[in-house]
Amino acid sequence: MDVLLLMDSMTRFAMAQREVGLSVGEPPATKGYTPSVFALMPRLLERAGATEKGSITGFYTVLVEGDDMADPVSDAARGLLDGHIVLSRRMASQNIYPSIDVLASKSRVMIEIVQPEHQQAAGEFTSLAAAYEESADLIQVGAYVRGSDARVDRAVELRPKILGYLRQGVREGITYEAAVTALQDDVLSAAAAAPGPPRPAAAPPRPAAPGARPAAPRRA
Repeated sequence: MDVLLLMDSMTRFAMAQREVGLSVGEPPATKGYTPSVFALMPRLLERAGATEKGSITGFYTVLVEGDDMADPVSDAARGLLDGHIVLSRRMASQNIYPSIDVLASKSRVMIEIVQPEHQQAAGEFTSLAAAYEESADLIQVGAYVRGSDARVDRAVELRPKILGYLRQGVREGITYEAAVTALQDDVLSAAAAAPGPPRPAAAPPRPAAPGARPAAPRRA
């Protein structure tokens, strides 16, 4: 039997265990959480997995305060789980839904469950998204000069396609195969065709000084 487990939320579980720990005299440790919280989390999270009789695939929500990814519960969960999907308030404010931050999200098992072409396409997509984010401030104020970095030039050229791929309507459905095909054929085919930075023109020859003798030809 294969089971899909959805738990909302790991943070409330940790807060409840913190109250229990404090009530029995445990000392507060990291940001007020007691040691028993971090002892119980592995026992709960590592119950999910695959066995000979079936599997449990778990999705656990973790709430962080002020987008602080160094929150103790969030940090401990990332160290125990096979991957994490990070939702971004900034992307939601830009009307990008689902507001998944692909640069902050990771999967440790992706390389084992997808085809090499899919893995390569996802890596190229992430690289282009990261290139834009690294220079976003310069691009938005108009200080970035085209031709300074070929990778950033391609990222700027493909920004509308990247954002279009990340967006999905509430009532819009798409299969896994269609999503992979769109990534490879739409976004990355455009990346391969995107023009690079213009090559600088060759400098014209300098005129000879008045009265200068032409240089003698060299023998081979």
